[in-house]
Amino acid sequence: MTDMIATHDDARAKRNVIVLVAAQAVVGAQLPVIFIIGGLAGQMLAPNPCWATLPISLIVLGSMLTATPLSGFMQAYGRRAGFWVACGAGAVGAAIGAYALMLGSFTLFLLGSLLTGVYMSANGFYRFAATDMASPEFRPKAISYVMAGGLLSAVFGPQLVSFTAEAMPVPFLATYLGVIVLNLAGMALLSMLDIPTPAKPDLSLPQGRSRREMLQTPVIAVAIICGTVSYALMNLVMTSTPLAVVGCGFATSDAANIVSAHVLAMYAPSFFTGHLIARFGARNIVGLGLVILAGAGAVAMSGVELEQFYIALILLGVGWNFGFIGATSMLTASYSVEERGRVQGLNDMIVFGGVFLASLSSGTLMNCSGGTAETGWQLVNMAMLPFLVLAGGALIWLALRPSEREAG
Repeated sequence: MTDMIATHDDARAKRNVIVLVAAQAVVGAQLPVIFIIGGLAGQMLAPNPCWATLPISLIVLGSMLTATPLSGFMQAYGRRAGFWVACGAGAVGAAIGAYALMLGSFTLFLLGSLLTGVYMSANGFYRFAATDMASPEFRPKAISYVMAGGLLSAVFGPQLVSFTAEAMPVPFLATYLGVIVLNLAGMALLSMLDIPTPAKPDLSLPQGRSRREMLQTPVIAVAIICGTVSYALMNLVMTSTPLAVVGCGFATSDAANIVSAHVLAMYAPSFFTGHLIARFGARNIVGLGLVILAGAGAVAMSGVELEQFYIALILLGVGWNFGFIGATSMLTASYSVEERGRVQGLNDMIVFGGVFLASLSSGTLMNCSGGTAETGWQLVNMAMLPFLVLAGGALIWLALRPSEREAG
């Protein structure tokens, strides 16, 4: 790799998109796997059912804590090196998780989950890596195509759970062993990434805005708010879904199928989300995503039949896609190359901080705030409302500002 970021090169950007799509499909499959079984394994190991989703919360905490240092590491040593480190951490985390299941140790299981969060953080940087070489015109499509790679992981991940969950005497042990293999395969795929390492900054030249200044920039602040709310609310509901489905009398396979449909809905729109952003603008697509998320909550609160779980989780996935990709597109148009590492790390630290609080709240709302699974599920979905109002209000405030140069 060269020492400097090249000018826009869409041919190279498209090759990188292919690599990132493949990585999203293969190594990214561990995320739906873990979100399906993390709460169920936690419920099996935890001394208190209120802590059932704590392993998922620790994964998100690991993502939050490593977002900024991982972004700085990539700025210094390149995307490929950063992704390799993250895949290695994912493999070690899965190995510790497997060992914890064998021992029946909840504490050790939490440690493995925290390390898995390093990979989750890196997975979020795939969308930024797709834009590194892309022209402004290709950026929304590059983000969208990479996110579409999750479509395959949405099929592969839940199927891996179905085949491995009970394959060994210890439930979910074979699944975690499979996650180790996924991370090793990801390291091989990501070795083909071709993104030059950024040049060392010339400290005699302007280095761009500080983190404080960037947070005071309206378009950046609103993009972060909308991205955080979209991701956090999706995680809040998805984390509770397996517990709610099983708690309402359905089978673990039903929970896996519902989560599979949800993850498909998260990524399938990505084939055209970039085109919609290019035509209608990122802010309008983010607004549509927030409306769809509200619709998901309304359907979920209408009942606990199997079809209602399916419809609510499909809407939840589509709403997340529009809200999160739209917010990412707003963000990537708002900073310079010198600011890239700072703003991307700051964004993902805040996003995963919100997701951590959502996942931590999910188990408490689901298992410990109501007498039944139905009541807990209602409370989880009611919790979406104030945050949707916050994000919607921020988006409207930005749209009413007179400065058109900040249009997303």
